[in-house]
Amino acid sequence: MKKYLELYEYYKERILSGQLRYEDRLPSIREASAIHGVSRTTVENAYFALQAEGFLKSSERSGYYVSRKGPKNRLAPEPPKDFAGQVRPKFDLSSGDADRQSFDVKLWHRYINSALRQEERLCSYSEPQGEADLREAIVDYIRKKRNVIADKDQIVIGAGVDTLLDILCTLLPKDKTVSFPDESFQKGISRFREYGFDVHFRDKDATIIYVSPSHMTRFGDVMPMKRRLELVEYSEAHGTLVLEDDYDNDFLYATRPTPSLYALASADNVVYMSSFANVLTPGIRISFMVLPEVLAKQYREEIWRFSQTASKTEQIALCGYIRDGHIGAQIRKVRRFATAKTRRFYELLAENLTFEDCHISENGLQIMLTVPFTGTREDFDAAGLSVFWEAFDGRTARLTLLPSALPEEDFPAALEAFKAVLKQ
Repeated sequence: MKKYLELYEYYKERILSGQLRYEDRLPSIREASAIHGVSRTTVENAYFALQAEGFLKSSERSGYYVSRKGPKNRLAPEPPKDFAGQVRPKFDLSSGDADRQSFDVKLWHRYINSALRQEERLCSYSEPQGEADLREAIVDYIRKKRNVIADKDQIVIGAGVDTLLDILCTLLPKDKTVSFPDESFQKGISRFREYGFDVHFRDKDATIIYVSPSHMTRFGDVMPMKRRLELVEYSEAHGTLVLEDDYDNDFLYATRPTPSLYALASADNVVYMSSFANVLTPGIRISFMVLPEVLAKQYREEIWRFSQTASKTEQIALCGYIRDGHIGAQIRKVRRFATAKTRRFYELLAENLTFEDCHISENGLQIMLTVPFTGTREDFDAAGLSVFWEAFDGRTARLTLLPSALPEEDFPAALEAFKAVLKQ
């Protein structure tokens, strides 16, 4: 086959399949010649043939554009999908994503732009442990917010708690047992299992205990003060390592945050972990952990094994953001937005769900429902509802709703979807 016919077939196929769409611009004759390794004359002949058959049109001094319309030209748009490749629900009440109005993106841009001006600093890799000035800012932040007193050399920064768990799993002996509150801590469970640890649930005799006191389960249960003191005392007496994931401590709206396990412990046996994703926005993936002295020393000796996963630019920006006092104002802003939004959706549900055995409560961030329900998860999926739920004895369901990511204009439609699923 002549070269120009091969090129003709190449572009024709892509136009008919929809890879090239109506009014898409094709490479110039010079560009196409370089791309395909053929002469300009060959490209011209192929384009002329496509133009003659109505696939292309030429525009003087502008180039060649696709002129064929029709269903064959366009690929059917796929429905939006989440990170796992699943179709996104119409009513997202489980992700806890941020409300667009709750974060001042323009202000964040200022700090990102300031970080980008530090050209010399950006020409080197980030410190494996995290940028030193950000670690210093975090030391001040957690001392004021959670009474966690630590040195910057105990702080390790990473892009998400799961990356920090990778580091911990590398440092800890693999002959340990790890206990989780329940099976909802899927990322943590999978991490420890992948590294060869023996995973248990609610096992006080495990050598490592993973807890999230401010959010013990996906249903928002908070660890009471009595239980915190018991856990601290028991872990110190038995030499247990406690991993305290404190990711939701800033959003206990009904009560003031209770003391962290790290602050309560007198022994050096608690790893404190937290994240800025809920405070800022999930798209800014910066988390940190505070290692006990023994683990911090081991980490520094083996630091050559690790690389930093969080963006250096974002670390520099966050340092300035914290030092200039914006983090406190941001927490208050998120609380205000989430509290108001949750309260409005709670009131809507309370007014319209009239089951005798329907119990609804809220804590400022989440809405908890216990309702008669004999269906399955597929019923929620079919209605476009994404919720946390578990069934009791086949007749009752417990649901937890996080309305922060749901636009308020979708509240009425989400309510109708709920009523349809619950058959009220």
